[in-house]
Amino acid sequence: MSPGELLNRRWTWVAPMVGLSLVQIPLLVGGIDPGRPWWATALVLCGQLVYTALCVAVPPLVWPRTLTWQLGCVLPVVALGCVLALITTPYTLVWAAVMSAAVLPVRLVLLVNGGLVAGLALLTWQEDNKGLVVVLISVTAMCLSLAHMVRTHRELRLARDRIAALAVAEERSRVARDLHDVLGHSLTTITVKAGLARRVLETTTAGDRALAELVEIVHLSGQALADITATVTGERNASLAAELVSAKSALRSAGLVADFPLAVDDVAPVYQEAFAYALREAVTNVLRHSGGATRCEVRLGPSWLEVRDDGAAVATAAGSRGSGGGHGLTGLSTRLDGVGAHLEAGPLPARGFRLRVSAGEVAV
Repeated sequence: MSPGELLNRRWTWVAPMVGLSLVQIPLLVGGIDPGRPWWATALVLCGQLVYTALCVAVPPLVWPRTLTWQLGCVLPVVALGCVLALITTPYTLVWAAVMSAAVLPVRLVLLVNGGLVAGLALLTWQEDNKGLVVVLISVTAMCLSLAHMVRTHRELRLARDRIAALAVAEERSRVARDLHDVLGHSLTTITVKAGLARRVLETTTAGDRALAELVEIVHLSGQALADITATVTGERNASLAAELVSAKSALRSAGLVADFPLAVDDVAPVYQEAFAYALREAVTNVLRHSGGATRCEVRLGPSWLEVRDDGAAVATAAGSRGSGGGHGLTGLSTRLDGVGAHLEAGPLPARGFRLRVSAGEVAV
């Protein structure tokens, strides 16, 4: 929360308090003894104005503070109001009741204002001023309702801010995950093809092959840029068939045998986009982390996908295959949760690595 927002929320009570002060003016004027000298009346009114300003200033000063701080500010002001009520007019206690209701929790408000009502009743009962007791009780009830309304409004604003912050965090997580999924594969493939083109140019005179690889690099670079734009705008949709073609091309450029199915028709449509991201992540990890791999197999079913390679199974295969700053296999697992699919990844017993995605049911 910014300092400006905090200041605005601290002063939420000022407008209601000022409005109540306007309502209280006739009560204060009516409670002044007409037999007093004019200077005594002026002194009483000045004292009431100062006390009113003090009561208006307390709520923004004590929020958001601890209960000890609130009591330390409120109780002395209430005590001062009691003194002023004895020497000026009992209606001063109305302001003390308003201020305590604006600041303290409900239980303490009932305790403090209940004490004010009881004390006022004892002092004024013989003076036939019972109406003031009724006014004090009514003001307390009104202020409790107003305090509940203000606090509810404040909680709603805080909840709105938290929802907005969570939405921003979720969007950042989505962009980070999608950028990893998009750029991880594209840049890895570009690196592989650039290395192949360099080797071709260094070892042979097969300029046509090198030119073809360079053309493919240019195409992949443009596609990566388009993918970034689509990711940022939230309009990117992965195609399992397109990922199958792209993965096969990348693996063959790296010198691996790509044993892939010819079509993706067997996969249920509801899973195809999620499986496309899984295939992209798996093939990217094969290109990055499979030491000495010569072959990569992909198998598809109605509600499952499996990718295997015969690379060296390193000791931290699960961790290395899921690298990506927390957006590799972790991000993929989060994406798969959205369609009810489960991710399994780990080294094979003899040699190689396996990534399998499976869902419990096939959507019709």
